[in-house]
Amino acid sequence: MKCCTLYAANDLRVVEQADEDAPLGEQEVLVRCRMGGICGSDLHYFHEGRVGNFEVVEPLTLGHEVAGEILQVGAAVTGLQAGQRVAVNPSRPCNACDYCLSGASNHCRHMRFFGSASLRPHVQGVFRQFLRVPASQCVPVPADLPFAEAAMGEPLAVALHAVQQAGRVTGRSMLITGAGPIGCLVLLAARHAGAAEVCVTDLSAAPLAMASRLGADSVIDLGKTPDGLARYQAGKGYFDTVIECSGSVRAIDGAVDATRAGGTLVQVGFPPVGPQPFAINKLLAKEIAFVGSFRFHEEFDWAIRFIAERRIDVTPLMTGVYPMDEAVAAFLAASDRDRHMKVHLEF
Repeated sequence: MKCCTLYAANDLRVVEQADEDAPLGEQEVLVRCRMGGICGSDLHYFHEGRVGNFEVVEPLTLGHEVAGEILQVGAAVTGLQAGQRVAVNPSRPCNACDYCLSGASNHCRHMRFFGSASLRPHVQGVFRQFLRVPASQCVPVPADLPFAEAAMGEPLAVALHAVQQAGRVTGRSMLITGAGPIGCLVLLAARHAGAAEVCVTDLSAAPLAMASRLGADSVIDLGKTPDGLARYQAGKGYFDTVIECSGSVRAIDGAVDATRAGGTLVQVGFPPVGPQPFAINKLLAKEIAFVGSFRFHEEFDWAIRFIAERRIDVTPLMTGVYPMDEAVAAFLAASDRDRHMKVHLEF
């Protein structure tokens, strides 16, 4: 089978890999991958050979957003059958550690997450033609749901988890910093949760145009108007909730100023590795709840249901599809924020 494998920064190859010849496990399924979304972490691996502290030191098949159809099921698998469309949850928690047993499987001590260099050997990803996976990681989708939409379940789950971390948002004001795919999905998730007023900031016009299209009440291009948030930062701030999706330290500082006293700031974007200057005194003085948001757990199932039931429309974000053999071109396209939001590979 063909796989999209990274050997080093800017060295992505479509290579042939032998199919596994071991019998399918009793609780496993064989999935024919159809569509895979290119994520920001995939782009970091592609351009830099690393994501944060996770460095590629051996060939790594990328990808963790995928949907396909089941070709074969193991002898003990129930609820799934050959020919069925599924979205694949990239998280494989141990289901035995203290975090898993307490309902926080995204913090599993032994997590294996597809397409990640966090472990050695690396956990290979889903940008491949065929995938053997435990049946528990497959979520059925309707037969008429396009594979690309089903593959959007994973990034939507990240957004839904971020909104969950914010607490109650119904009827409240929200600022989203960073209008990339996750920021725009957070906008959709926030609207679904009942946020009354949503403002989105970014440094580029094209992502902000998408945020406007998706229903943002206002957008601010901080690249053109660096002081565009000033009126919201006056006094003790304005927004009940801020969800920071860019990972920029400057954006975090601005977000703290824009959060009202007693408000909540959710950090989704990863800042650069290492110590960063941070105005923690402002958090203290304004009694802001600063909350991290990492991946997801039960939100993956929610995301697939919301997409399948058309309760959240992710299709405006799907801006490009490339065949697997043009993977390098796809990654370069996905890196162009003026042209694309979410690019998919077709296997």
